[in-house]
Amino acid sequence: MKKTILITGATDGIGKATAMALAQQGHQVIVHGRNREKAQRVVAEIRTATGNQQVTFLIADLFSLRAVQQLAAQFLAENDHLDVLINNAGAVLNNHRAVSVDGIEKTMALNVLAPFLLTQLLIPSLEKSSDGRIINMSSASHRASGRPDLNDLNLEKDNSAQRRYSLSKLFVIWNTQHQGKLLKQQGVQNVTVNASHPGAIVTNFGQDSDKGWLVNLVYKVAIKLASFGPLRTMATPEHGAATNIYLATSENVDGISGLFWGDAKPQKPSTRYYSATAEQQVWDYCQAVVRPFLSDAKH
Repeated sequence: MKKTILITGATDGIGKATAMALAQQGHQVIVHGRNREKAQRVVAEIRTATGNQQVTFLIADLFSLRAVQQLAAQFLAENDHLDVLINNAGAVLNNHRAVSVDGIEKTMALNVLAPFLLTQLLIPSLEKSSDGRIINMSSASHRASGRPDLNDLNLEKDNSAQRRYSLSKLFVIWNTQHQGKLLKQQGVQNVTVNASHPGAIVTNFGQDSDKGWLVNLVYKVAIKLASFGPLRTMATPEHGAATNIYLATSENVDGISGLFWGDAKPQKPSTRYYSATAEQQVWDYCQAVVRPFLSDAKH
C-alpha cells in the first residue's frame, strides 16, 4: 500500500538514502531540506532514478520553532493525512555553545525540540492514517552521554559538542518512550512511535563543525579512512537507512511502539541514568518550550 512519508533532513546522507529507497518502493515522499536549490536537485535526482514523480520537497530551518510550525502548516495544507514521519534531521555542532533564535542551545533545538514540536503538530494527521508511524533518529552515542543535569536542559554548562549531541540523543529515546506511553493512555491504537540508530555510517555528518582536536580527528580523519578499501569499517548511508525503511514499511512492526531499534531489530538502550521521573522531566521541559507554538497553530 502506498504511504505518504515525510522525512526531515533528507537532502543528504541517511535521509537522502531513505527517501530514495522509499520512493523506489512507490511511496509518496516529501523531502525536507533547509536549502531550496539543493532540495530541488535531490528531488529531481530521486524522480529520475526511481521513476516516481510523487516526490516533492518542503523547506524549513529546523533551528527555528516558528519555521517548524510553518513546515507543519504547509504539509497539512497540501496533504490530507500522513502515514510516516521520519524525524531524521540532526547534527553535531561546535564546542562553542550557540543558541537558536528562540534562545535554545542549538543541539537541543535541532535534535530534540524540532522533532518534538513537529510530531505534536502532525499527530492529528497521523491519526487519519490506518497505520501512522513516527520514527525518531537517535544514536548509539547516547550511551556515552554521562549523567544528565536535569536542572540544565538548555545545556548551559556543557562545553563539549559531543556530550551535547549524546545527551540530545538520550533525550530523544526518553521522549520516544514517553510518547508511546501517552498514545496508549489516550487510546490511540493506530499511531506508533519508535527510535532508531543507524550504526557507524560514512556520510558528511559532523565534518563541518569544530568539536575540539581529538573529536575532529575522529570525524575528519578516521571516518574518511574508514570509507576506503581494506580499511573500510563503516557502512554506507544506504545501510544506515535500512532500519528506518524497515520501521516505515514492515508489517512486522505493526502496533509496536516505544522501542529503540538498530539493524532492524529492537535493542536495549542505556538505562544507566534512566528513571520515570527523569523521562517526565525532559518531556515536561520540551512541552513547556513548544507550548506557545502549539497554541498559535490552533488559531
